[in-house]
Amino acid sequence: MTTTTDTPWEPPIAGTEAEQLLGALDRLRWTFRWKADGLDATGLQARIGASTLTLGGLLKHLAACEDYMFTTKMRGEPIGAPWDANGWDGSNDWEFASAAEDSPEELYALWDGAVERSRARVAAALTEGGLDQPIHASGPDGRHASLRRLVCDLVEEYGRHTGHADLLREAVDGRVGEDPPAGWRP
Repeated sequence: MTTTTDTPWEPPIAGTEAEQLLGALDRLRWTFRWKADGLDATGLQARIGASTLTLGGLLKHLAACEDYMFTTKMRGEPIGAPWDANGWDGSNDWEFASAAEDSPEELYALWDGAVERSRARVAAALTEGGLDQPIHASGPDGRHASLRRLVCDLVEEYGRHTGHADLLREAVDGRVGEDPPAGWRP
């Protein structure tokens, strides 16, 4: 959902179901990216309390989620580049632990690239069959999930981790807020 306005993260006031759903996802993406933006390695590795979560780990985790959702789960294809060359082992903890070894530039580029690929993959899928189309992933009973369910799952993933990012960023430098300021870009 690309727009030229000062607030491209705003979902449409009225739109189709796909536009509303993808608008909600993009709003979370933009908010998450704003929460993680502009930090050095120390800021991206900062932790609070007993938690091992970091903004760098969340950037890498959500990048992996984007690519995994819209390659493996949607199409049944291997996750591919850049994951097949960067040591990804498919475990849920690898991205969080390995992010400390990555530079801020690598982490931002990894997330930005994954979101760009996801947007293109979802747009192509929507032209092929809309939100109701079955995807590769299926439940224990063999029924395949719909593209709608996959997008909803990613909205949920971002909702959870954008909340984590709120707390982490506030602890790093006090940045608070619900949305990026008008005109903000990564």
